[in-house]
Amino acid sequence: MQPRSESFRVGTSGPRLHCLHWGAASGPLLVLLHGGGANAHWWDHVAPSFADRFHVVALDFRGHGDSERPDDLRPGAFGEDLAGLLAHLGPGPCVVVGHSMGAHVALEHATHALPRALVLVDPSRGSEKRRSRRLRLALSFRRSYATRDEAVERFRFLPDAAYASEALRRAIASHSVEQLADGRFGYEFESRWFGLAARERPDPSRIECPTLIVRGAESDVLSASGARDLCAELPNAR
Repeated sequence: MQPRSESFRVGTSGPRLHCLHWGAASGPLLVLLHGGGANAHWWDHVAPSFADRFHVVALDFRGHGDSERPDDLRPGAFGEDLAGLLAHLGPGPCVVVGHSMGAHVALEHATHALPRALVLVDPSRGSEKRRSRRLRLALSFRRSYATRDEAVERFRFLPDAAYASEALRRAIASHSVEQLADGRFGYEFESRWFGLAARERPDPSRIECPTLIVRGAESDVLSASGARDLCAELPNAR
């Protein structure tokens, strides 16, 4: 199932963002938020499974994928992107699914809005701070390659995804490469975002909607104890 592509503007003067749609627009809304350095196409292998029951929408945060890259880099901007998407799609309850960085954006959104439900996939919690800093540092480097094929071949998941198939890696890589102004090829995200200071964590006790925490069994981003602690802090989570 091929998604429908759309662009919209955040408010009257915000950046123009890109999103992908699967399923009928009349269905209940399921919003998918990618992680740092990723893009909406990371959900291509997941979204069709839900399109018979939901109107599935995957967002490219500003500075990622096919969304604009404003010069104004500030903490909290990705939350504005989510709010802008929901305003664009119109009123009504929605399920918000966030992966990694997207999970933190979803968490913060749910402290002042009331989604129908929340799904948090491997948010950073309980992992070594040194490892988190290393990941942010790796994302902050702007790598480039002589050809598109080389960029696709050199593409790797961060953190490493040992069990991901080569077909999946290549499919995501093919949607993650762009030609740069100097003619070389790099990855479709603005690396400067990962040099910003991390925001203060939102208060999970303010989130009232049903919440599902999903942890990879061998994840070193979300530790087992971190997942249990987060679950205990949320009023309605498992």
